[in-house]
Amino acid sequence: MGTAECVFWIRIDETHAYYFLEEWWILKVKFSKGEKISLSVFLVVYAIVAIWNFNKIELPSGIGKVLQVKVPLPSILGTLNPVTIVMTLALVTILVYMAVDFKRHLKKIPSRKQSAIEIVLSFMYELVEDSIPVEEFVRPTFYVSTTLFLFILLSNLLGGIPGISVGVLNHGLSLNLFTDTWPSPTGDLNTNVTYAVMVLFISHIFAIKLKGFKAWLKGFVEPNPVMLPMNIIGELAKPVSHSLRLFGNIGGGGIMVLMLSYLAKYTIVPVVLWGFFGFFVGTIQAIVFSMLAIAYISIQLEQ
Repeated sequence: MGTAECVFWIRIDETHAYYFLEEWWILKVKFSKGEKISLSVFLVVYAIVAIWNFNKIELPSGIGKVLQVKVPLPSILGTLNPVTIVMTLALVTILVYMAVDFKRHLKKIPSRKQSAIEIVLSFMYELVEDSIPVEEFVRPTFYVSTTLFLFILLSNLLGGIPGISVGVLNHGLSLNLFTDTWPSPTGDLNTNVTYAVMVLFISHIFAIKLKGFKAWLKGFVEPNPVMLPMNIIGELAKPVSHSLRLFGNIGGGGIMVLMLSYLAKYTIVPVVLWGFFGFFVGTIQAIVFSMLAIAYISIQLEQ
């Protein structure tokens, strides 16, 4: 699925994709002394982790299980995953700090850090601008899609960084130190469903604001009233496919990588798999999720 989606992304916006990759390459050809030190430290730590994991990766008996805690809230809200909540709050804090720091250090002559962020933002803005047919909704859609992209990207990147993971066993919990990656919020279906449903509501709110309530409601019985059930099912299917796509790639992919890592635990292959899955596949899935959000909003805004 990942390969097909990558090709889809390149095809539908080929010019912007190559421009983005070309500019990113120009920025990263030369490294400053600090960047070289940071990269070297990261690679050394990765190598140490690879040696640490030699013959230590085990398949826990609770693989695939999710930590759940009961809280005094009604119905479906009464069960929470504290790991997902903690990691989500941590990522939100990082994003807020990055945004404040970026705004505080804006310069007319941008640094490489500012240029890199501006290229990502301009790439997303041009993508939204080319997709949204009504200029009034370009900026709001840009805010939504870019926020989703940045959060999901950081969340997915956790799948490539060794850290502390929590396993659920029959007799309690197990903490794994550097034998697995940090738990990713997008590996929890609840997170993905929340964002997918949010995109669905936002797209219809934009449509009501543009067309009016009556015209929006009339769209469900077009081109024929017989299509009303199919149109409703089609709209409800969007968040289902939107969320399950990301969950299947991140949640299911993480379990698959863990199993492959166990089979290759006598080598340094596990950390290579973590890096490929977390950095490459994670980036592609963040782009795909954001592009689908833009596409769903764009469809609702068509006259």
